[in-house]
Amino acid sequence: MTDALIRRSDLDFLLLDWLGVERLAALAPFAELNRETLTALLDLSDSLAARHFLSHYKAGDQSEPRLDGESVRILPAIHTALKAYAEAGLFGQSFAAEHGGLQLPLTVAAASFAHFLSANIATAAYPMLTVANARLLTRFGSPELIAALALPQIEGRFFGTMCLSEPQAGSSLADITTRAVADGADGLGARYRLAGNKMWISGGDQDASDNICHLVLAKIPGPDGKLVPGTAGISLFAVPKVLVAPGEFAGSRNDVTVAGLNHKMGYRGTANCLLNFGEGRHRPGDAAGAVGYLVGAPGQGLAIMFMMMNEARLQVGLGAAALAYRSHRLSVTYATERAQGRPRGAAADTSPVPIARHADVKRLLLAQKSYAEGALALVLFCFHLADRAEVGQDQAAQALLDLLTPIAKTWSSEWGLVASDIAIQIHGGYGYTRDFDVEQLYRDNRLNPIHEGTTGIQALDFVGRKLVRDKGVAFAALLQQIDATQARAAASPTLVEAGRMLGMARAAVAELVESVVADPAATAALDNATALLSACGHLVVGWMTLDQALTAQERADQLPPELVAGKVAAARYFSAHELPKIPGWLAPLRSAPQLFSELSAEMF
Repeated sequence: MTDALIRRSDLDFLLLDWLGVERLAALAPFAELNRETLTALLDLSDSLAARHFLSHYKAGDQSEPRLDGESVRILPAIHTALKAYAEAGLFGQSFAAEHGGLQLPLTVAAASFAHFLSANIATAAYPMLTVANARLLTRFGSPELIAALALPQIEGRFFGTMCLSEPQAGSSLADITTRAVADGADGLGARYRLAGNKMWISGGDQDASDNICHLVLAKIPGPDGKLVPGTAGISLFAVPKVLVAPGEFAGSRNDVTVAGLNHKMGYRGTANCLLNFGEGRHRPGDAAGAVGYLVGAPGQGLAIMFMMMNEARLQVGLGAAALAYRSHRLSVTYATERAQGRPRGAAADTSPVPIARHADVKRLLLAQKSYAEGALALVLFCFHLADRAEVGQDQAAQALLDLLTPIAKTWSSEWGLVASDIAIQIHGGYGYTRDFDVEQLYRDNRLNPIHEGTTGIQALDFVGRKLVRDKGVAFAALLQQIDATQARAAASPTLVEAGRMLGMARAAVAELVESVVADPAATAALDNATALLSACGHLVVGWMTLDQALTAQERADQLPPELVAGKVAAARYFSAHELPKIPGWLAPLRSAPQLFSELSAEMF
């Protein structure tokens, strides 16, 4: 077996040859970005991930967090890993220098972080949430909140969470009942007292950081004391576990308690908590209620939180891609080392050959490769759009990023899971034993289609907001890029057929999307939103896979021959085996467009 996390040749190709991240140095904040900086960062990431994260991958799964009275204890090796991550300055790699960061592009930071997600996604969940929490505060928090709660997270001393869901509400945030009552003001700004319950809080408590900053969605009651229905009344609050200066109650334990731990099938090293706010066990200022500080304006909480939610969606996609990638590399190693069976027509006394020489195993490996590398490319492409949109003020990049975010989260988590499933199949009976990592990789990856919004929720967002509300403008811009790649493929003898298949898929999806955009109600499309999202996801990844293959061919004299051959094979596979799935997803929108709306729940 190998401990390969992310092969450098693959990352170098994606970052330098395909995305051209060095061109981001033309943007002032990234002026110091160069190949040497990138190489040093990726070398460091690979080394730290292997030494401190991968080394306790099994132990973190077997020794889950435990609730010890009021505190959650996590595996000591996780403490060590996160301390090493902080000492390397990696919590702050994508933050501005004024906030103590390394001022690197999000694309580069994502490539770095992919190593840690690949090595141990449960431990990597702590910095993932912390970084997103701190980024929101640096964007929307007051200078006082930034200094008190964001900067310590960027240093890696405090960790952060996002507290959205509630036991009775789930993903329906309009139905949250956590309330926030005004409680004056102090050195950190407008102060509120929160009371309510939050469920599924990753990193909700642990003993590896000095403090925890919870970003909590809650409703401020109206003059009649009642909560405003819907999402309009939702506000956002920063709620530290231990209150900090210059707040009035600095040093006091906040009224936040762990009511229990959720024990998941994967990510077992991540403490996932049910948190109670304001139950009165702790009384800062001798009063019940968790002390929280308003972030942004009242009623703007959900709009502000979307920044963290969108970053988290991309990070979930990146995690799924990283797990798929490691599943693939482990499969390649096993298939090339495991001798079993003989070639067709070989004599009975012929020695067994590695299973990687059998046609069906090659099929599995190539499918797995296309899913893993396709997911990684898709998510890095989105982070590259984010860099161009935020720093370069590129509105077209922002529109395309908005369109692709639900695709990046969903396609990577759905098909990354398939790659992990294939890894078990390739390993045979050994694959579902605990002696091999692929069993755990599958369990970890199974959470990602649910994390940060289920596939169905992402599909409704994609159809309702990204297609219908946008009137297909961003989608039309996407089609222009697909058309440009298809035109390049026409000049490649080995990829002309892949280009033709891409063109057929593009036409089918474009025709359907056009009809969806023309229907303001979009009833049929919303009923079949998941199928439409699947079709669009496959179209996007098929386009990117072909575009990479063409780029590899064009730079063949500068790239390893096996990399070029692999990219071409993946493009041919995806066009021949994956793109033909698209008509099947689209067919119900014509043949049974409102089947699900017409069904009675009682029939089940």
